[in-house]
Amino acid sequence: MRRGVRLGVDVGSVRIGVARSDPSGLLATPVETVRRGKGDLDRLAALAAEHEVMEVVVGLPTTLSGRESHAASAAREFAARLAVRLAPIGIRLYDERLTTVTATQGLRSSGVKARNQRDVIDQAAAVVLLQAALDSERATGRPPGRPQEPPPPSPSDGETRGGTAR
Repeated sequence: MRRGVRLGVDVGSVRIGVARSDPSGLLATPVETVRRGKGDLDRLAALAAEHEVMEVVVGLPTTLSGRESHAASAAREFAARLAVRLAPIGIRLYDERLTTVTATQGLRSSGVKARNQRDVIDQAAAVVLLQAALDSERATGRPPGRPQEPPPPSPSDGETRGGTAR
């Protein structure tokens, strides 16, 4: 198991749940819910710096059959923007199947009433996501999920459509 704090990020259309691990990678705990939109990448960058993270795990929505859901492209796009903002910190995409369902069931079983869940459900989903990623790495000895590939260079980076430098 690699040592270092990781952030778990559960990206929704309105809110982003954030969790963190301890430095040994044993336990995920909730951090906060970030409002999606202007300033969200800045807040995640501040949290990454504050907790001195070595890696960020972003949830990749998939269906029960294992195919990427309609929300997967939005999560990939967000992860790519986050990768640019946090470089050189690595971003990994991890299957987030049923994280919100599991988080909701956990909150309900711990006595949190449905009307009070909205404030913490995104954080709880991020905890479920990150804990699953940590458990996967511990079980396999390999980093969880897939690395977020860097975005392709833009033409302003000195490349032409053919891919050769000018």
